[in-house]
Amino acid sequence: MSSTFGSLVAFLVEPSASQAKYITAQLGEVGIEMVRSFGSGAAALEAMHESRPDLVVSALYLPDMSGTDLIGTMRGDRDLEQVAFILVSSETRPQALEPVRQAGVCGIVPKPFTTAQLKTALLATLDFLRQDGDLTQELAAENLRVLLVDDSPSARKHMRRVLENLGIDHFIEAENGRQAAAILAETMVDLVVTDYNMPEMDGQELVEYIRTQSWQNSVPVLMVTSETSDTRLAAVQEAGVSGICDKPFDPGTIKRLLWNMLGQR
Repeated sequence: MSSTFGSLVAFLVEPSASQAKYITAQLGEVGIEMVRSFGSGAAALEAMHESRPDLVVSALYLPDMSGTDLIGTMRGDRDLEQVAFILVSSETRPQALEPVRQAGVCGIVPKPFTTAQLKTALLATLDFLRQDGDLTQELAAENLRVLLVDDSPSARKHMRRVLENLGIDHFIEAENGRQAAAILAETMVDLVVTDYNMPEMDGQELVEYIRTQSWQNSVPVLMVTSETSDTRLAAVQEAGVSGICDKPFDPGTIKRLLWNMLGQR
């Protein structure tokens, strides 16, 4: 495991000295030895501009900002937007975690966490950081045209980065289902990746539109969502979605779903 994660440079943003010591030790257990700790978001951001890390591991509640503010600032900074981000928090309320998911977090780890939970988040981080040519070679992914639909620019940027690492180069973006429907009326695509919760026309309504009204009614549709309601997810399945993936946007899961959807096609 040390060889898997050993090359990563991590910045830990945690105001509690005892928590910082514990998390640093856990990172060391899985092989990450290069860890710098910071007690505030501002201190971490200043250090990032001096020496950019591969990964930021942050608490949600910081003395000067939230973890949501921190990742939002990073995703809005051209020099830091590609740095992987893992949130460590005991917070469970969807309304508190949803903005972090939308911003493009690689993983959310509970506090306290197990080694297995940490490894899962770190493996997703590696997939986020590295390129994978398998999909390109087998499915000619470089020729695929993907429509990304999400009202969050940060979420679209994160999805795009993950898909680019799988060899996909051609993207069209829409802020909601209504914009996506207009694009589909004029432009042929090979895959639609959409959020569920969006203004004007949500993800379920978009899937229903594609399957019943669009001339591209057989295009694969992947829904990426933090929605947990079984009733709502069942309705999306019935509408004809090709696959559903949780937020954070996990690269390994995405790759498997793309193999299934595009390979069959």
